[in-house]
Amino acid sequence: MSRIATDTMVRVEDVHKSYGQGAAAVHALRGVSFEVPRGQLVALKGRSGSGKTTLLNIVGGVDEPDRGRVHVDGRDLSDLGEDDLLALRRDRIGFVFQSFGLIPVLTAAENVGVPLRLRRADPREREERVELLLSLVGLAAHARQRPGELSGGQQQRVAIARALANDPALLIADEPTGQLDAETGLAVMELLRAVVHSRQVTALVATHDVTLLDLADRVLELRDGEIVEH
Repeated sequence: MSRIATDTMVRVEDVHKSYGQGAAAVHALRGVSFEVPRGQLVALKGRSGSGKTTLLNIVGGVDEPDRGRVHVDGRDLSDLGEDDLLALRRDRIGFVFQSFGLIPVLTAAENVGVPLRLRRADPREREERVELLLSLVGLAAHARQRPGELSGGQQQRVAIARALANDPALLIADEPTGQLDAETGLAVMELLRAVVHSRQVTALVATHDVTLLDLADRVLELRDGEIVEH
């Protein structure tokens, strides 16, 4: 895949997205444009149903806009075929979800190692990276525990470690603290901020929790399908 060198990790240009047709159509995004520089934690806020998940899916190459363009890591997503999009999501983008998305029968270490297995990483390299990532999120002592044996906050930390397994340039997190209590959610958001600043990862994090917005380098709000910057 060709790539244009740039200090901008994400560039969204006049993106529109609607669901349905005619009078019943829901206009989720109405000409959304913004940029995210490399190495920043950007919070995306808005009411439930404001289009945050739709926008994250489009930025992550999971969904396509009706019109407009999205560049991620110097690549125009509209120019990429399915194989190239798959490679971009696998190698350059990490995803963190509200529901954690861990595999129940696997240990914390095995869950973190799944992306590395998909890349057929050398077993020794995989084990070393998994150990490093679990240490990074403060769960080295819980490597052999399964998700059901971990608290919600611990499960989300495992999910963050898994998202970092392939050393992504961009981390996309959709309401990562939505199922956590306020104190645990704050700790998870602080972890995300620490990861962004220490490892120079760029993060776009959707949240409706106003107490977490102060931890972001920048806050964007989706309102009536348009971006308002704070």
